[in-house]
Amino acid sequence: MGKIVTSSYRRVSDHFEPDLVEDPAEQKKRRGHLEQIDYTVFAANQAVIAKTIHHVGIEDFQNLALSSSKARSAWVDAAMSAARSRSPMSAEEVARLQLLRSAYEELSEAYEAMRRMVERGYLQFHKSLPNKG
Repeated sequence: MGKIVTSSYRRVSDHFEPDLVEDPAEQKKRRGHLEQIDYTVFAANQAVIAKTIHHVGIEDFQNLALSSSKARSAWVDAAMSAARSRSPMSAEEVARLQLLRSAYEELSEAYEAMRRMVERGYLQFHKSLPNKG
């Protein structure tokens, strides 16, 4: 199994990878089936995502990046404040740090997911969205 590395975590691919030496005709047939499966998944993702998000523009990426940056800043600032106090953290302070970190991680993952959706062609990217006025 191959490993896929993303910016924030590692995951193991669950695709079957046979160690067989087989007939070239069988290999070609299998590749055809896999391409058909991949296209079916692509079409399903594209259809579902297009109904929900429709399209994104540079402003959407900027907004999500800014939200992620603000969340990271709030998390680190809270951690620094806790460290400056030099006293043990209370359960409430720990819970707040966990909440802030979780918000940052979720926003960051959403940004990466939106980028992958554009990269894979599931979601249309428009350089700028039409004015809504």
